[in-house]
Amino acid sequence: MSEHKSGFVSFVGRPNAGKSTLTNALVGSKVVITSDKPQTTRTVVRGIVHRDDAQLVLVDTPGLHRPRTLLGERLNDLVKTTLAEVDVVAVCLPANEKVGPGDRFIVNEMAKVKRTTKVAVATKTDLASPERIAEHLLDIQRLGVETGTEWAEIVPVSARSGDQVKLLEDLLVGLLPEGPQLYPDGDLSDAPEQILVAELVREAALEGLRDELPHSVAVVVEEMGLREGRPEGKPLLDIHANLYVERDSQKGIMIGPKGARLRDIGTRARQQIEALLGTPVYLDLHVKIAKDWQRDPRQLRKLGF
Repeated sequence: MSEHKSGFVSFVGRPNAGKSTLTNALVGSKVVITSDKPQTTRTVVRGIVHRDDAQLVLVDTPGLHRPRTLLGERLNDLVKTTLAEVDVVAVCLPANEKVGPGDRFIVNEMAKVKRTTKVAVATKTDLASPERIAEHLLDIQRLGVETGTEWAEIVPVSARSGDQVKLLEDLLVGLLPEGPQLYPDGDLSDAPEQILVAELVREAALEGLRDELPHSVAVVVEEMGLREGRPEGKPLLDIHANLYVERDSQKGIMIGPKGARLRDIGTRARQQIEALLGTPVYLDLHVKIAKDWQRDPRQLRKLGF
């Protein structure tokens, strides 16, 4: 009987490299919000892959980048502490884009974390030709040599089509230390439900928004609880959440003409939350202004950063 393995794997990569989509594909459920806007992920959500022989805990980090704001610096610090604490770091390098200075910056940062095993994942292979993928894999190998990084594995995958996702899972499990189960069966994430709910509201708010807003949206769930006095078997979860933006003009965009946009956000978020928590939800959303919150330490603390 082979030993049970367990451990932590962190996906890193520049913003929009496919980290969150890959986490969701491995866990088989939506635990991390995905969006085509860079900087979508802000909290370190752990997705958990349960197997008979292993438990693989995926730590999703914000994209590493050169910071422009205090929020950016906090996010980068969060990534670096995470990297030092996991068993394997997997850097995501999208196959449909050339390896660039942003990737080099990240791999150099990774190289400073000595003890951790390093894997390179060529993501988004469904968007690249076989020739392009082959060239990309050689570039990744070269990047390893140039930065003094020893890749334990280089794996091409497509989280969208599912191609090689199982293979990646097996390879990651193979690199984990022996150890007991870390989380109970059935847990998909150790993020408190309120954080997951806030993330889903934020994802709905980001969809279809113009580029000036993404960074400026923070969501705080103020209250969440089952409504009292409901008949047995007909629960309703009341959720009251605030969406914070930085300026008046953004508040207008977020609410939309006659509140249409905010209603649309509410509907989309509610469906996702109900799917995640398996219970009917009443979702009450309000838009508030927190002036320049990304640069203000006090506001950042209040909003959970």
